[in-house]
Amino acid sequence: MINYPLATDSWDWKEKLAILKVMISGRYTMGPYVARFEKEFADKIKSRNAIMTNSGSSANLVGLHALILKQEIKPGSEVIVPAVSWSTTYFPIMQLGLIPVFVDIDINTFNIAAKNIISAITPKTCAILAVNLLGNPCNLFLLKTICRDHNLLLIEDNCESLGSTYYAKQTGTFGIFGTFSFFFSHHLQTMEGGMIVTDDDTLAEYMRSLRAHGWIRDLRTSELYTKSGDAFEDSFKFILPGYCVRPLEMSGAIGSVQLKKMDKIISKRKQNAEVFVDEFSDRFIIQKEHPCVESSWFGFGVILKNSRENKRQEIINKLQLAGVEVRPIVTGNFTKQPVMKYLNSRIHGELKNAEYLDKNGFLFGNDHRDLSKKIRYVRGIIG
Repeated sequence: MINYPLATDSWDWKEKLAILKVMISGRYTMGPYVARFEKEFADKIKSRNAIMTNSGSSANLVGLHALILKQEIKPGSEVIVPAVSWSTTYFPIMQLGLIPVFVDIDINTFNIAAKNIISAITPKTCAILAVNLLGNPCNLFLLKTICRDHNLLLIEDNCESLGSTYYAKQTGTFGIFGTFSFFFSHHLQTMEGGMIVTDDDTLAEYMRSLRAHGWIRDLRTSELYTKSGDAFEDSFKFILPGYCVRPLEMSGAIGSVQLKKMDKIISKRKQNAEVFVDEFSDRFIIQKEHPCVESSWFGFGVILKNSRENKRQEIINKLQLAGVEVRPIVTGNFTKQPVMKYLNSRIHGELKNAEYLDKNGFLFGNDHRDLSKKIRYVRGIIG
């Protein structure tokens, strides 16, 4: 028996020292450490703006709300989404009065199937929310072409795919905005935390205001609102119906430390993936990388090639008894989730591949350590 968890922390004394420095400073709420991490992250990803939030989930909410307030999209519009993703890809859409339209995935990439998108487009469609699932980029050039041809916005939920590239360009930077998560199991870990990146300076101002009550306090330009210059009058001025989803200073400080480790973390995940592909591609359907794509390999998802074997539960039981932590592939076919009764949504066509993944897939972990022996151990158990 071994200990093979889904994720482990990548911290050392440097992250702990960063927390101590924040404690010594006496300022715990969002401030200079967050601002520094935002600048460093934007430079690393090559985006004009990076806006940190308390989670990737909040990042999706703030980004979509900013588009509505900027009148880029209208409430009641439809947003095309893949049938397999995390819950908070979908919830902000519903919470903001938009309608998620679920389409099927490509069984080989686990990502949204572009061929299903075009037939799902209606006069009410305003955007495609592309999810780069488990580190694997979508066919982003094709999605951008579809958006251009149909006058739609492309949005990227890149929460599981920090460090992935498509034709050497960082994923999360292809759409009007992209979101990232720094939760414990993700590539960078800041306790809780998320980020939005965008090259639209005005949209970024909406986001900065929305994440902190709708204040004008963090605005950098006068494009959204011109401050009076009177510190007293400007201190409690609200211009948008915002939220309180700010990150803590500790998260910003940790983020700066983690960002310096990013390249090594991604490199090790890719090395682990080489072993995974070698061991599992003959037996299971595994995620395939599109040509000119570099996945950052969030985790290792496998799908039984022959559903008639009906061996998934048997395999899962063996792995769990051997100390290997396993989960469904994200949420499986999300349209089967009980929460769907609360969502005003539309399902377009058959979700054949999402359903097959749901019933025949499972996931085990990847992280920054050398996992080659554990990966081979898993394959030995499965046979």
